Amino acid sequence: MAQPQKRVYEAWKGNNRFLFGGRLIFGPDAKSLLVSASLIVVPVLAFCVFVAQHLRHKFSAYNAGCAIPAVAIVFMIYVFILLLITSSQDPGIVPRASHPPEEEFAYGNPLNGGTPGSLQFPRVKELMINGMLVKVKYCDTCMIYRPPRCSHCSICNNCVERFDHHCPWVGQCIGQRNYRYFFLFVSSSTLLCIYVFAMSALYIKFLMEEDYPTVWKALKHSPASLVLMIYCFVALWFVGGLTGFHTYLISTNQTTYENFRYRSDNRPNVYNQGCLNNFLGVFCSKTKPSKHNFRSYVQEEVRAPVVNFGRQMEEEPAGGPRAKVEDDLEIGSDLLQISQRRNYGDVDVETGSQNCSEMESVSNTKLMIGSESQIPAVGSDVRVRHSSWDRQSDGNWDMSLDVIGRSASDVIRRSASGSEAVPPFQTETH
Repeated sequence: MAQPQKRVYEAWKGNNRFLFGGRLIFGPDAKSLLVSASLIVVPVLAFCVFVAQHLRHKFSAYNAGCAIPAVAIVFMIYVFILLLITSSQDPGIVPRASHPPEEEFAYGNPLNGGTPGSLQFPRVKELMINGMLVKVKYCDTCMIYRPPRCSHCSICNNCVERFDHHCPWVGQCIGQRNYRYFFLFVSSSTLLCIYVFAMSALYIKFLMEEDYPTVWKALKHSPASLVLMIYCFVALWFVGGLTGFHTYLISTNQTTYENFRYRSDNRPNVYNQGCLNNFLGVFCSKTKPSKHNFRSYVQEEVRAPVVNFGRQMEEEPAGGPRAKVEDDLEIGSDLLQISQRRNYGDVDVETGSQNCSEMESVSNTKLMIGSESQIPAVGSDVRVRHSSWDRQSDGNWDMSLDVIGRSASDVIRRSASGSEAVPPFQTETH
């Protein structure tokens, strides 16, 4: 019974995880999304319950106070959606190749330290980008030359276009297709932290203007406000720092990987198109479509033709006359070797002399035939084929020498008659 054909996400070679039949793709550390989501949802809910509901009464005109928890909830939903979009889509994975690029193959040159006759191809290629040479490297895992600004993520085990970094909080690689949403997620989280911190501080101020004149008494009356202010202050250093850093990267058209790797090289940035154009390229450009259809069925890989770089051997149909002669000659040489390995001291003198004369005639006949068909000599390395009819259960030969000699003579005589009808051929010796 034929097995059902697999889809692309079922036969995926990377470390990604898929949900809803390949519609969503996550990184291998997708469980970190639960932690990130809880760090967003729990503080906002605590703010709405312990702080926002008290602030509603401070802005009773036109029910303006209801906007305070509403803004927090809308902001939370917006940040959570950006988190899901960033972590659940293809970041720009480059398709793998089924075999190395054959057009780059070359024979190894011993003068350059290569192995003579071995197939090699360059590990680095140079491309011209904006008038400057850029090196692209070969990826052993994906068996491709990586496009410019592409790098292989060791966590997801994929080559990603415009690779920025692998974010453990998002649980996904940040690349060409989701970098925009990642920046919006980080910057929106920064604004959410500022909003919650500001509203909590405002509530403390209102408490100090009423029955709690000191800061300590106001914080003691509303400990939730103190906890939220401390949490938002710490989180603001993290997400706010990321927002500032990535704003700088966008303005110079760099990635995190390029900034950390080539910081000390002082090399010019060939991708910088000016601050305004760099921002427009990130936020106003159309997102490129994914190069993978994860729900499509796997296409059978077309194997590359096997190239024989050595000497091509002559082919002939199996069971032809030449194969028959080769088999007969090999059997004859095997029998001759077996007969000469026999210990003649254990045989009767009369029988031994008769067998010796027969063996001499067989050897002469073999040498005459060997000049035409080039049979390996008895002393050469000949593979002895053992079969069930010529061996007993204890592994000893029980055929007499005269039977072996006559069998060898008959086989060689048939081989000699067959070789006259078949054109001579060459047997390669090793």
